[in-house]
Amino acid sequence: MSALLNRPFVKMNGIGNEIVVLDLRADPVPVTEADARAIARPGAVPFDQLLALYPPKTPGTEAFVKIYNSDGTEAGACGNGMRCIAALAAKSSGKNALAFETTAGLILCAVEGATITVDMGKPRFAWNEIPLAEEFRDTRMIELQIGPIDAPILHSPSAVNMGNPHVIFWVDDVNAYDLARVGSLLENHPIFPERANISLAQVKGPDHLLVRTWERGAGLTRACGTAACAAAVAAVRTKRTGRKVKVSLPGGDLSIEWRASDDHVLMTGPVETEFEGRLNQAMLATA
Repeated sequence: MSALLNRPFVKMNGIGNEIVVLDLRADPVPVTEADARAIARPGAVPFDQLLALYPPKTPGTEAFVKIYNSDGTEAGACGNGMRCIAALAAKSSGKNALAFETTAGLILCAVEGATITVDMGKPRFAWNEIPLAEEFRDTRMIELQIGPIDAPILHSPSAVNMGNPHVIFWVDDVNAYDLARVGSLLENHPIFPERANISLAQVKGPDHLLVRTWERGAGLTRACGTAACAAAVAAVRTKRTGRKVKVSLPGGDLSIEWRASDDHVLMTGPVETEFEGRLNQAMLATA
């Protein structure tokens, strides 16, 4: 029997990115891969990411956060999920400035009404930090394509780590591709030893991007905060936009700023609480 039986949860979303929050700070128990996969099943509490809050490891932080994809694997970062837990923590504590810790490091959040800004930290560009399986001196454009050699469907993406590995293919129309098919193939390409999030990005103007994402471990998603950040950073690096952009995803818009002063990426957007409940045996069944 799962140790999560009868534990309370909150179902939320960040512009359509489906999030489940488990607050385990008072009585910590592990979340297994099987638990995460079971909860994510249709008929249970389907999610893109599950965020489990544990007692803080670092003084001054609200919690140590473990992040699980719907396939049970762990992620280092989830921008939309961080906005969700910041909203919950602000409501319960009255604070509007909060800090959390994940396996990717400390994440600072600022809450102003229904709008939450998350400091996603510094992007990483070195091939072995993303990571890639082989060396590329310039990750603004790496050698990767899908389709015939003389007429590839997609090619030459930008690569960046925003707590998770991301690649961004620049296209004229983000809706002109079967992302469910190519995303699955590319996520598991041998060049990505830890797999990767696959995004299509379209430049609408110097301060506006359209992005669709196949999320590592979760599949097609209506929104991915780290992908929005990765696309915004890659757009600056390839001289496609300025440092502050609106990123439009299928679920809504995020404001992304890559700050020149300290190299940090700030993500701003809303969250929504859908419902609360308790995990029951049916939700946790793994058969």
